[in-house]
Amino acid sequence: MNNLKRYFQFFLIVLAAGSIYPLLYLRINYQETMLSVYNISPTQLNSIYSILGVSFVLGYFPSGWLADKFSAKNLMFLSLLVCGLTGIWFAQIPSYPIMLVIFIIWGIFAVFTFWSSHLKLVKLIAKKEEEGRFFGILDGGRGLVEAVLATIALFIFSTILGDEADVSNTTAALQGVIYMYSLVMLITSFLILFFVKEETEKKSGKAITKELDKPKYSEIFGNKLVWILGLIIFMAYMLTQTQYYLGGYLETQINLNSTVVGQVTVIMLWMRPFGGIAGGFLGDKFGKSGILVTALGFASIFLILLAMLPVTSPPIYFKVLVVLIGLMIFTVRGLYWSLLGEFKVNPNVLGLSIGFISLIGYLPDFLAPMLNNQFLLLFGENNGQNAYFFFSAVTGIIGILLIFVFKRFIKENEKLIKSK
Repeated sequence: MNNLKRYFQFFLIVLAAGSIYPLLYLRINYQETMLSVYNISPTQLNSIYSILGVSFVLGYFPSGWLADKFSAKNLMFLSLLVCGLTGIWFAQIPSYPIMLVIFIIWGIFAVFTFWSSHLKLVKLIAKKEEEGRFFGILDGGRGLVEAVLATIALFIFSTILGDEADVSNTTAALQGVIYMYSLVMLITSFLILFFVKEETEKKSGKAITKELDKPKYSEIFGNKLVWILGLIIFMAYMLTQTQYYLGGYLETQINLNSTVVGQVTVIMLWMRPFGGIAGGFLGDKFGKSGILVTALGFASIFLILLAMLPVTSPPIYFKVLVVLIGLMIFTVRGLYWSLLGEFKVNPNVLGLSIGFISLIGYLPDFLAPMLNNQFLLLFGENNGQNAYFFFSAVTGIIGILLIFVFKRFIKENEKLIKSK
């Protein structure tokens, strides 16, 4: 019965993580539609996501402090509630300056009050031998939620759009999608409030800390494994950012229509549960770092192939590559946090440690859109995207090298402990 309660609470955390981010990253499936409906340029859209990324980065580290100080359940409830209500505001097709305000609000409540809270709860719920699969299921299950919602969104969009893709139909179709995502967040917020128990944190024997002193901070900043894990996630996450540009690439460079692009990107999103969950189980069985290295390697290879493939090639090649890149990206995302279980972290600063690692690891949230803009300016729209894909592949290779460094330090620590 205890396990049943534990799994049910974990399911709700997965549901929360899967429902809070899709609306923020609506560009994955509807980039060209957003540009048209909101009457903004690609540069303005990248600027919006850079600002979202800045809000994220500023929130990651203090989100760890917040998760150690206050109820993670209540923080998650607040996050979903505010993001859902703001989504309804977003559906009113506001002006560009108001869009900036909305994305800043999303950046605050999707990270500062949510990020470390949900990761901390997963870490506390999972047993030591389950960490790989729990973090894999967290990302894969989140991906399953996102894929289901994306499928529903595509149905709503195509049904409202119909055969005549005029301005009014396109606007109404996108509004329908936004309302659906907002409603799901609002419902999920109350499920978290009523069914996730405070005792999850208390009974774990890892109570929320009251104050953090300097020695505890030194446990974080002085731990080289924390820094290396942050860098591994940074490189891996920079590579995974390419998922946000694949749909736009298919539409603008390969000249696929928006409905076909939506279908391909939805299939790509369906790779997330497969990649995340399978990666987690394989990581527990064969070693988390080994599976992570394999996924990063294949993702880098597929990105290089995508960048080198002539745009005159049959569209099926691009479709298959996008889906394969998605599979590898989501395997990576399902595994890199499981490395947190490879070394000991004081439970009293677990949330803060997660926040600090996230601060380093998720810098690409605002760096990637800026870099994408620079590549477009330097090389033009087509060559710029290819250069960006090459760059992302290189970060994946650097991430592989950092994993080997990480494993070496883990072995050195184990030898030191045995010698004592």
